[in-house]
Amino acid sequence: MSQQNVGIHMFTEIDGDIDKMLKAGQEGDVPVLITRNMVNFPGVLTTVTIARDATRQLVKYIEKHPQEQFAMFCQKDVNIEEPDASDLCEHGVLAHFLKVFEMPGQQNRYAFIAQSLTRCKITNVVSEEPFLRAHVVPIPEAAPEKDDLEYNTILSDLRKRVVEYMNKSDTIPFELQLSLHSVDNSEMFLNMVSYYMPIKLSEKMKLLACDDLKMRAFELLQIMNREIQYANLRLDIQNRTQHTINDEQKQYFLRQQLKSINKELGQQDGGPEKAKLLEKAKNKLWPEKIKEAFEKEMDRLDQMHVNSADYNTQLTYLQQVVDLPWGEYTNDNLDLKRAEKVLNKNHYGMEKVKERILEYIAVLSLRGDLKSPILCLFGPPGVGKTSLGKSIADALQRKYVRVSLGGLHDEAEIRGHRRTYVGAMPGRIIKSIEKAGTSNPVFILDEIDKVTRETHNGDPASALLEVLDPEQNNSFHDNYLDMDYDLSKVMFIATANDLSTIPGPLRDRMEIIEVSGYTTEEKTEIAKRYLLPREKDKTGLKSEKGLTIRKAAIEKIIEKYTRESGVRQLEKQINKVLRKLAFYKTRDGELPYDKISNDNLEDLLGKPPFYRDIYQGNSYAGVVTGLAWTSVGGEILFIETSLSKGKNAKLTLTGNLGDVMKESAVIALEYVKAHTKYLNIDPRIFDSWNIHIHVPEGATPKDGPSAGITIATSIASALTQKKVRKNVAMTGEITLRGKVLPVGGIKEKILAAKRAGITDIVLCEANRKDIEEIAPEYLKGVTFHYVEKVRDVWEYALTDELVDNPISFTIEE
Repeated sequence: MSQQNVGIHMFTEIDGDIDKMLKAGQEGDVPVLITRNMVNFPGVLTTVTIARDATRQLVKYIEKHPQEQFAMFCQKDVNIEEPDASDLCEHGVLAHFLKVFEMPGQQNRYAFIAQSLTRCKITNVVSEEPFLRAHVVPIPEAAPEKDDLEYNTILSDLRKRVVEYMNKSDTIPFELQLSLHSVDNSEMFLNMVSYYMPIKLSEKMKLLACDDLKMRAFELLQIMNREIQYANLRLDIQNRTQHTINDEQKQYFLRQQLKSINKELGQQDGGPEKAKLLEKAKNKLWPEKIKEAFEKEMDRLDQMHVNSADYNTQLTYLQQVVDLPWGEYTNDNLDLKRAEKVLNKNHYGMEKVKERILEYIAVLSLRGDLKSPILCLFGPPGVGKTSLGKSIADALQRKYVRVSLGGLHDEAEIRGHRRTYVGAMPGRIIKSIEKAGTSNPVFILDEIDKVTRETHNGDPASALLEVLDPEQNNSFHDNYLDMDYDLSKVMFIATANDLSTIPGPLRDRMEIIEVSGYTTEEKTEIAKRYLLPREKDKTGLKSEKGLTIRKAAIEKIIEKYTRESGVRQLEKQINKVLRKLAFYKTRDGELPYDKISNDNLEDLLGKPPFYRDIYQGNSYAGVVTGLAWTSVGGEILFIETSLSKGKNAKLTLTGNLGDVMKESAVIALEYVKAHTKYLNIDPRIFDSWNIHIHVPEGATPKDGPSAGITIATSIASALTQKKVRKNVAMTGEITLRGKVLPVGGIKEKILAAKRAGITDIVLCEANRKDIEEIAPEYLKGVTFHYVEKVRDVWEYALTDELVDNPISFTIEE
């Protein structure tokens, strides 16, 4: 804040003797008041606002020592907030303190009145705290003789010019006009005109530095002649355009005049907010087009009144523009070994994702510049897709931001609102970039598959096309900014649970990487390496170094207390175990045991809510073991076929089956009917025997085509009463021609089979490639049998041995 003249005072205080007052300054060590936008002249009463802390300290001192003089010097550069002696004008004035008062209409704002005395100079600085104190010497002014004709002529002409200017200007107060008319002392007249006339600050400094009063009068006369010319020009323009100026034009003209006046006075219009805005803009590395647009919007701001609502709206917009990190990037850490170490430290498995990130770093290190990839991590909940984004940011040493898109229903959340709306703001993309403070963060678009589509507020999914298209996002257009922003260096990583809900064009723009569920073995390692140490810290048991959960106990938690592909529920169960132990320790002073095993696990977690299916043997005809994939991992399922006599034979399907699975059952039955000769069964069976196919756990919905060969084998076993080979499970889709098609979720299905005690798995020949991609340790103990036709399945799975007490099919003629 600055010190400035806030009132007009024309009266002198030293015995009414002007000549005596103008020579009353004394040499010595005095406090120095630094003013801004105000040059004081000898003999003039001045009012100074108290804004700076140093000024407050000086005023407190002067109030206690009212007889002591002090000096007033103007700072050369008005933009310096804390000036020192080197920033001051060479000439100042000695002054006499009069009084302090509270400024009218401004609570807790104070000013003081001082009487300027004599010009002075600083010879040396005495101290700088708590305010500037210096040794000053008075500087006498060379006054011309009273009968100096040239001086008197200049003075007379100056008086006329001042009167002429005041008559043409409506900015000069009436009190000042009266005072100037009544001043007889020539030196006092010159000083008052120099002080009160709207003259540039630099010109006032030059006038104060002038030792010769005649020279000062001559300089002042030149300035007044110029100002009169300006005033005449303004009046002429006003007269010529008066008949065409409407209210809006008049406001604009007045604003321009006010702007010019403020500029001449060295005053910042718009307050400190605008000053900060301009300061930030100086250091921006934005493109030339953006710079031009910003300057254009600044001009609009200058045309608005400070107290108008539009002014604050425009100021908020400009603050948003300068707060964005235009052209600011963090330096990527391209150390491959370090990146690999960081990724492995925080996440177990996920080899495909890690490999893709390391490939990006490798190419970036070779090229030096590269558009960031746009990845979509697809997989079940709780497998670490979102947290992986943080690890990628750590590996690259980039900033990390995350936006949750779940339930997003308004296109403006992505592209922003237009500024014409009340409360408009940028979209989440731009706000997150501002939050990151850099133009190349790792940006997580969480739950992209849960964006609401085609609402009355637009289509957010379509709005994301521009964000995620490498050919377009170098000029992403936010409606609020109304400027293009470069997102090409941002590494976007989307996460999704279900790809089917993502629109095709959006899915096409992303590189899909599947993050499959964890196996029991992987979950066990994750629990030991990450979850257990973290949960011990959360429950206050970090100091218990010997506290561990045995591997068998962790596996039991995974198998019987959780049912998920990820590890969220596993983490909660481990936390529950440790909370219970923390309770015992707090109550009893010690842990009941520090090794958690299967023997004591149920004491901490209670009875298991889940169980895993176990292979049930091959003693029944029509019961075949299939393999299924669920959102919580692989499962085995049993296909049961039973036969019953009936006149109007029919097919019954139970077990909460979906449409696709029902169709698989129909196809399987039709294929069996078409191959009765191969199976050596009487085709008339289908006319007199009902076929009932059931898949246990009827409360659980089941669907998908992968049980095709299992159903066909189950029907064939029931009709032939032959046993199915022991410890065999199968998965594969069938066609009406009997061709076996590949299915997905192979890794999870294999692990489910191993847990159930299965030793042989039948699957499509096309799935061989999926088996080859699985780590050998997961395949140990299982033999794979690849088939291409349903007959191949029957040849392997159906034995020649009949079940005990086989059904005897009697066909009524």
